[in-house]
Amino acid sequence: MSDTSAYARVRERLQQTALLESALAVLEWDERTMMPPEAGGYRAEQIRHLAGLIHERRTAKELGEWLEELEPESVGRHSPEGCDIYWAWRDYQRHCRLPQRLVEELAEATVLGQQAWAEARKRNDFAAFLPHLEKILRLKREQAEAWGYDEEPYDALLDEYEPGARCRDVAPLLAELQSELTPLVEAITSAPRQAPFEILQRCYPVAVQREFARETTRRIGFDYSRGRLDETDHPFCTSLGPDDCRILTRYDERYFSGGFFGALHEAGHGLYDQGLPKERFGLPSGTYVSLGIHESQSRLWENSVGRSLAFWKWRFEAAQEAFPEALRDVSLADFHFAVNHVRPSWIRVEADEVTYNLHIVIRFELERALVQGELAPADLPGAWNEAYERLLGIRPEDDRVGVLQDIHWSAGLIGYFPTYTLGNLYAAQFLEAASTALGNLEELVARGEFEPLLEWLRRNIHVYGRRYLPGELVQRISGRPLESRPLITYLRRRFEPLYGLE
Repeated sequence: MSDTSAYARVRERLQQTALLESALAVLEWDERTMMPPEAGGYRAEQIRHLAGLIHERRTAKELGEWLEELEPESVGRHSPEGCDIYWAWRDYQRHCRLPQRLVEELAEATVLGQQAWAEARKRNDFAAFLPHLEKILRLKREQAEAWGYDEEPYDALLDEYEPGARCRDVAPLLAELQSELTPLVEAITSAPRQAPFEILQRCYPVAVQREFARETTRRIGFDYSRGRLDETDHPFCTSLGPDDCRILTRYDERYFSGGFFGALHEAGHGLYDQGLPKERFGLPSGTYVSLGIHESQSRLWENSVGRSLAFWKWRFEAAQEAFPEALRDVSLADFHFAVNHVRPSWIRVEADEVTYNLHIVIRFELERALVQGELAPADLPGAWNEAYERLLGIRPEDDRVGVLQDIHWSAGLIGYFPTYTLGNLYAAQFLEAASTALGNLEELVARGEFEPLLEWLRRNIHVYGRRYLPGELVQRISGRPLESRPLITYLRRRFEPLYGLE
């Protein structure tokens, strides 16, 4: 690191660019929450223009010159400054490979694609969305070619979300999970003891759900002086600044788990964002390392903590007070069993822990085939339905709950889906390490004491930003590389006793 003034200029440029990125995120958040329907066309122009300006700043010649002065090939990644230089150089090279025209066209196509998807989903009309999907897929293939790859174009897209990940590494992990989970699902669904799912389908007034979700997420550590909880048609989390984290869920009066666990999931993402070094916002050292690691935080809080018996020992009495008509005659044991029901279903975001990763296997196979050109977008609904029948034994009743259920492809997020399962895998190994470090984690959760776990996550994961790659974090924390076994062990320990399979 030979020139501190060059580093100061790089840092200033990155953080100024983050101001524009934050403005873009505000527009995208508003589009998904409050924007009137007729504003879509102009919003697409706004986002296209801002995306172009951001790309110009990311690829400016002087930025490359400043980075070269800092000899990026020789710096280490593990100090904050070294992390900033390493990733700024890597990102600069990737951005420079993308033509300005492609960046702007993708930005506009995905805004229009999301609007078309939302309408097509409402109307159960895949044909109306198909032209948008075809265009987005063509642009993403062009993006992959511009970035370059060693083995297959999907690798280039996957790397955007999970740096360093390749299909040759991810596919075996997914295959291992599939081989273990398929017989576990069959055993559970044929078990004589079944969860009392109808408990979750009683009347849970939405206004009360909102308050219950807000109070619960506040109690686990989400800072509402630096964040908000809102509603949308597809739950998500986004940060509009170092002190402005937005989490969103959706509620259904006749399904408790969707809204509550959606809020808990997105709060897990929000806790990660709020735990990053905020003085380094906009710099790699103040940015999450990967979507898989981000997902590990949301899945850990939603499932490992939020669906545990210990959690409901703490929160069930409050739930009964909030929803007396629905829960007056329900025991803690039955409610805990209900929120851990396992049954093959169409909707990924509402899937149980055991079947969830099979939803990801399906999406991984399909989008990989789309990118390779082995599957035509027009044939996607049929391929989707066949995959669900093969892996989950069910066939979606229509495209609304089938191929049109996820927003990702309309938003150009191709290569994103595997990070969900990677997140589950990371979470299982992190949970083992946290339990060892903190002693009896279940007792802490049962008392509603979440600060020790949150502080452990911040000390071991959040504070580092992008200073360690996902695989390095796993190795540092657990002492071994990422494996499928900890997740399989966790799932068996939780679900086999519930369903009498021990």
